[in-house]
Amino acid sequence: MRIRSTMIRLAIPMVAAGLVVTGCSAGGSEGGTASLGTTNAINPHPLSDLKDGGNLRLSLTSFPSSFNALHVDGNTQDTADVVSPTLPVTFVSNAAGELSVNHDFFTDIQLTSTTPQVVTFTINPKAVWTDGTPVTWEDMKSQWQALNGTNTEYQAASTSGYDHIGKVERGVDDRQAVVTFAKPYGEWQGVFGQLFPKANTETPQAFNDWARNSLPVSGGPFMITNIDRTQNRITLSRNPKWWGDAPKLENFTFSVLDYSAIVPAIQNNELDEAYVSGLEAVTGARQAPNVEIRRAAEPTYSFIAFNGAPGALFEDVKLRQAMAKAINRQVIVETSQHGIVDEPKPLNNHVYIDGQKGYQDNSQSVAFNLDQAAKELDELGWVMNGDVREKNGRKLVIRDVMYQQDSWVNTAKIIQADFQKIGAKLEIQTVPGTGLFTNVIDPGNYDLAQWSRSTSVLPIGALRQFYYYDPKNWQGNKSRLGSPELNAVIDQAEAELDKDKAIELANKADKMIWDEGHSMLFNQASGTHAARTNLANWGAFGLASIDYLKVGFLK
Repeated sequence: MRIRSTMIRLAIPMVAAGLVVTGCSAGGSEGGTASLGTTNAINPHPLSDLKDGGNLRLSLTSFPSSFNALHVDGNTQDTADVVSPTLPVTFVSNAAGELSVNHDFFTDIQLTSTTPQVVTFTINPKAVWTDGTPVTWEDMKSQWQALNGTNTEYQAASTSGYDHIGKVERGVDDRQAVVTFAKPYGEWQGVFGQLFPKANTETPQAFNDWARNSLPVSGGPFMITNIDRTQNRITLSRNPKWWGDAPKLENFTFSVLDYSAIVPAIQNNELDEAYVSGLEAVTGARQAPNVEIRRAAEPTYSFIAFNGAPGALFEDVKLRQAMAKAINRQVIVETSQHGIVDEPKPLNNHVYIDGQKGYQDNSQSVAFNLDQAAKELDELGWVMNGDVREKNGRKLVIRDVMYQQDSWVNTAKIIQADFQKIGAKLEIQTVPGTGLFTNVIDPGNYDLAQWSRSTSVLPIGALRQFYYYDPKNWQGNKSRLGSPELNAVIDQAEAELDKDKAIELANKADKMIWDEGHSMLFNQASGTHAARTNLANWGAFGLASIDYLKVGFLK
């Protein structure tokens, strides 16, 4: 399970609890870099090579807590995987991260003014929801009203971009929305990245409940046709009201599987594609009949977060900074990616992925140094009492929670060993994917927590979602850390229309995030997928959007 930005692949980061943290090359030997490139590995084929029909069998780490991907409970990769084939999308990205209008849903999207900033969205006149009602500007206005942050009863995963909009008005007809920004917003292509019907957003209660257990109305080439909670299975089928080119596939079937069951499911021909992690899993999948490894680095990374909420152990920034220096990220990455990635190295930027323009190392303030960590603990009054330090009668016992997966536990054991050297005890707690966020991370029942996150080709918007300080609405900032000063820099970065200046401001914000002791980044995923050899136009997408119309099986 992965936390995701709210701009889908082109602009929305999300949560992933059990994301793979390794990858390998598409051939028979391991290797390659985890840095983003400009290509992907999806076994590309023209439509003429594909059969008409077929069922693509995929896995989920947990059943969606909500099918509303805009809601804090639906801000996971599992939810996104299920609903993305069913909803309108504004822009698509190619493997190089270049954006273009999705003409199935919008005939045109133009920045029509810069003073004030105005974007005009012209909706495809054929676009309809599955209940037969047209997709109109009112759907966009309702989504803006739900996500702009003025009504905190809407439990939005992110307000990024929407909080800069001043008004959404009807254009030349109901099929055009004129969006006027009250404040400039550099990544304007990210707003309305995925559009829900107004029934989902018209009231806070609807936002919370309408898509809680299903998606009653949708508007993509596919629609949800069966939800089987007994079998933990969700089926998508072709949308009979779809106005565009017919998709090649007949169905998608998503099954909830524990990570340990993924490779056996590939080997037993029960799945057609899955993300696999670790050399043993990659090797096991590759050796299965009619299966190959498709690899392309992708904008996803793993990390460990401090819980800095009031009353928590790590409310003290100096304690966070000291313990951050006791986390050997280089050893963690070398261990997890040894033999899989050439020269493994940790990710050193919370905004940009290695390979993206703007990426630079801002992590110097929390560089690994056990001696310095011990010295700072001494200065803070954490004194040794036997093997474990204590202060004011409280022992330095730290609880680290994570998804129930060996790769996460192995990482925790490395941290545990280093913490022990400086008098801190790390307790490791694993949680099934269905409960990690709802029962542990979201309520703040942890000291440290490990999970993964996907970002996008428009990364600055994620700053507000994951690092903005707002005690009334933490959105995706699950560490509950930040400052008014950081907020001000985030505001400036979002509003900057000059891309180079925006990068400079985003890196200034990133340095503040490292200095705050918010979270320690591990490695970015190298993007290793096991796929059936007859599956075309699907696999390791890198920065590219998925074209659901072109996915299929070879004749």
